[in-house]
Amino acid sequence: MLQFIFILFTFFHPFYISVTEVKHNAKAKSLEISTKIFFDDLEKDIENESNTNIDIIKPSNKELVDVLISAYLKKHLEIKANGTQVKLSYLGYEIQEDAAWCYLEVQNVNKITTIEINNNTLYNLHKEQINMLNVIVNGERQSTKLDNPQSRADFTF
Repeated sequence: MLQFIFILFTFFHPFYISVTEVKHNAKAKSLEISTKIFFDDLEKDIENESNTNIDIIKPSNKELVDVLISAYLKKHLEIKANGTQVKLSYLGYEIQEDAAWCYLEVQNVNKITTIEINNNTLYNLHKEQINMLNVIVNGERQSTKLDNPQSRADFTF
């Protein structure tokens, strides 16, 4: 009986996770960033911070939703390449199943030796939030997991 209760609890207990990938494109001299976030959580946290109701799935004003997602990501996801803060350019988002894939880019990144990422996405919304990070440079992949409140990770290549 106890095992059944544990299985039931595990099945119905929600989990809070995002996945962010930062890939250095040496040919284009850029960082390509994608982040996968449950769209309902993203919507709720943006609404909490901006006091603006939005619908990510069927936006009545897509430009406003893009502005709000861009501002949110730039506030909660910061990247330093080789010790220098980089400027994230928001490219857009798409919905796949229950997640929003958000895309960003950084231009003029010739070579990477170190990347520092500060990611506190959804930390204000869920104390159990986990943010996974994958960084790929010269075909070498490094990954880590950030448990709220830990928000910083360093990668050396």
